[in-house]
Amino acid sequence: MGEADLHQQVRNLTVLLEVAREIGATVELDPLLRSIEQAALRVLDCERVTVFLSDAGRGELFSRLATGAGEIRFPVTRGIAGEAARTGRIVNVPDAYADARFNRDVDKSTGYRTRNLLAFPMTGYDGQVVGVLQVLNKRGEAFTAEDESLAAALSSLTGVAVQRQMLLEEYAEKQKLRRDLSIARDIQQSLLPKENPRVEGFDVAGWNKPADETGGDCYDFFDLPGGRLGLLLADATGHGIGPALVVSECRACLRSLAATTDDLGAVMSRTNELLYEDLGGGRFVTLFFGVLDARKGRIDYLSAGHGPLMVYRRSDGSCCTLPATTVPLGIMAGIDATAAEPVTLGPGDMFIVVTDGFFEWADAEGEQCGVERLFDVVRRNPGASAADLIRLMHEAVTEFGRGTAQADDLTAIIIRRL
Repeated sequence: MGEADLHQQVRNLTVLLEVAREIGATVELDPLLRSIEQAALRVLDCERVTVFLSDAGRGELFSRLATGAGEIRFPVTRGIAGEAARTGRIVNVPDAYADARFNRDVDKSTGYRTRNLLAFPMTGYDGQVVGVLQVLNKRGEAFTAEDESLAAALSSLTGVAVQRQMLLEEYAEKQKLRRDLSIARDIQQSLLPKENPRVEGFDVAGWNKPADETGGDCYDFFDLPGGRLGLLLADATGHGIGPALVVSECRACLRSLAATTDDLGAVMSRTNELLYEDLGGGRFVTLFFGVLDARKGRIDYLSAGHGPLMVYRRSDGSCCTLPATTVPLGIMAGIDATAAEPVTLGPGDMFIVVTDGFFEWADAEGEQCGVERLFDVVRRNPGASAADLIRLMHEAVTEFGRGTAQADDLTAIIIRRL
């Protein structure tokens, strides 16, 4: 071995040692990848370097960093880099355009001409290929066996470090998402009533428990002219941040409109039009909107796809259900928003509205709780307060589920005449 070759080997080892030191000091992925790029350019004496990371979920490789190019993304089944990722072996191509495996689309999209290339997989601590380092156009000649050895050394140094940084980056993103969801939950919970309303001659209570950080259900109470009380319970399709935004919009629209007119049908119809314009029919909301007139002991209401509504009569212990009066909101324009026959409550009578998370709660065998079990709770506790009845219904469905997890949001309103 000549003196020049020996000096070159020393320089290459020095670069590798520098990379190893930077790997230990770097706590972010992009600076790490830039260090790997610069090391590969120096050690392998080439024109360009591309660091492809693996997107296992989509079965693709994508360039997190590429010298002189934007993001490149392609299926792992294509190209030289794809073969290195699939086989876990170094691929040395002395003449790119003479090799059928070469993906020419990348050159076409970047305007760069690849003569030769060396692709080597980056393997994590568990043997999983986390990406591919591809170097292009060795200056003056094709890549040699010695270059392959250097590439293997660089690969062993970088694979575990890249995997570590990817995991840390993923963890940081999840933590950020948790914080964002926590803020969203706080905002959504702040929109719920701070306390149950006080209505002369009535006991009124509401309750909500989302299945996720944020939920697709909401309820609300709001004062209306003439001492009346507005009642709202809504359930958007699904649960999570998307439905939470939808149901919050629904609440805001209905509350604003209810302050301008006593016509329940007009309020419901206009709320539907606004939601339909925004949602485009892709999502929908089931909604109960009622008005309690305590002086008359009466509830006027509309139900857009929300049911069954439950009525308990204390005088004979009977229970009945009322159907929805129109289709859910946001599905179609021009719905029939005709109010139902009012419900008059006598002493001890109750009007109960719950979301389907209650009666659709299923046990391990898939049997659903059903409405009748909720009625049983009411029959056994006719003198309980509205808030206590909601608590007892929640206990009943969780007991019925025998350890199954809450799969849907739970929301309830009970109006009980004293």
